[in-house]
Amino acid sequence: MVVLTGGSSGIGRAAARAFAARGDKLVLAARGLTDLQKVAADCGGDVVVVPTDVSVRTQVDDLARVALDGFGRIDVWADTAAVMAYGRFEDLPPYVFDKVIATDLLGPANVARAALRVFRAQGHGTLILCSSLVGHVTAPSMSAYATAKWGLRALARTLRQETRDAPDIHVCQLVPGSVDTPIYTSAANYAGVVGRPPPPVDSAERLGAAVVRLADRPRRKLSVGAANRIVEFGFYGLPPVYDALVGPLMYRLGLSRRPAPADTGNVFASTPRSDGGPARNGRTAVGAAAAGALALGAAAALALRRGLRVR
Repeated sequence: MVVLTGGSSGIGRAAARAFAARGDKLVLAARGLTDLQKVAADCGGDVVVVPTDVSVRTQVDDLARVALDGFGRIDVWADTAAVMAYGRFEDLPPYVFDKVIATDLLGPANVARAALRVFRAQGHGTLILCSSLVGHVTAPSMSAYATAKWGLRALARTLRQETRDAPDIHVCQLVPGSVDTPIYTSAANYAGVVGRPPPPVDSAERLGAAVVRLADRPRRKLSVGAANRIVEFGFYGLPPVYDALVGPLMYRLGLSRRPAPADTGNVFASTPRSDGGPARNGRTAVGAAAAGALALGAAAALALRRGLRVR
């Protein structure tokens, strides 16, 4: 039996379809009832939907009770709920920054608290927390999201340490790179232009399949993204080079040229789902991304080979 928070769009929606296709019992949760009902209809069968804001602890606790009352146990709880905000840190209204943290960090904490309580009582269970490549590196105009995802990485590792006494309880972390989901266009925006997923971009279905894979074969971390390892290598291997390149690459590839007025997006309330990201990068941009990633990795490798220590 699977609980999916963030199940109304993107990775969560794809994971719901993948679990349903093989006959798993599902409880789907997200803030928007209409989109939840659409996903449930896509899944077919006996799918329970529970409108839930993961940033509200009592709602998450109620969700756990609904799942237990209906099915008697929770085998897997996957949390993919997230919101995003674009803009320089000083340009983000404090209340927007705080709400992103509440959803993307305190939300998973609420989920983990409820799930682990159930798992401890029944003696088993798998918790899957959806992080991000931006939980391992940083990028300008994404301060709130990065702060939350870095905190989530610390939480996941701590939970793994604290559940070492329970070998049948697993805490997994999914680390996507760029994914074709609505999170970019529905984000709060104080950058002046619409955000977009920088290439290379994976499909939500590929990440949904990764969630199912973790449910079947739990592991500490599953990174999905062709450029993930190269970007992380550059970030940790040669920080000055990374910091010099990430700004121009972000503004070229992670932000479109389409103007956007200052807006809170879906940070405070759900918005109708769209089925993909904004205008995609063309071949020239994809080539620039590949060249930038390779330059970053090569510079870091050279520095490490020479034994350089960069602080």
